[in-house]
Amino acid sequence: MSTLTYPEAGATRLGPLPDGYHHLHHRNRVGRGRADFEAAGAAVTEFRMHRASGAGVEASAPRAEPGGAVRVSLGAGPVSFSVPCQVIWTEYGTQRIGFAYGTLPRHPECGEESFVVDLADDGTVSFTVMAFSRPARWYARLAGPLVPVAQRWYARRLGRTLRRIVTQARQKPN
Repeated sequence: MSTLTYPEAGATRLGPLPDGYHHLHHRNRVGRGRADFEAAGAAVTEFRMHRASGAGVEASAPRAEPGGAVRVSLGAGPVSFSVPCQVIWTEYGTQRIGFAYGTLPRHPECGEESFVVDLADDGTVSFTVMAFSRPARWYARLAGPLVPVAQRWYARRLGRTLRRIVTQARQKPN
């Protein structure tokens, strides 16, 4: 395991999120019923949601596992950047599936982000992105208020992508 750049590892699992960071909480409905829940959970933990949203992902394992290395890349060509993370926690339950990764040295931010799919008692399948972060590099500090805006935009994009993946899985013949 590598050294995380923040001390509050695991805070996105159940909260509360720690003070002194920007907080992100985005939730949206992505489906209904057990099949949609399973499809969404697999897409999240196998990094397919990230890849389908346009991010590059290099992971040390085919699905999220605690301690696993993950490198997420955004952009293209000279305007791309890649950030190192480590999977902090995972959950593979009957009503909650997801994981969180935390930042490693050389990441422009320090903090943690979780991606969780929940199956409610009424059958609603929801996707939640929860994060806490603050700048760790001069260029992240320079970007200032643009970073939270970009994080919210990306969380919404992930939600739309996951909804599309679930819908496509539902439409596939058995």
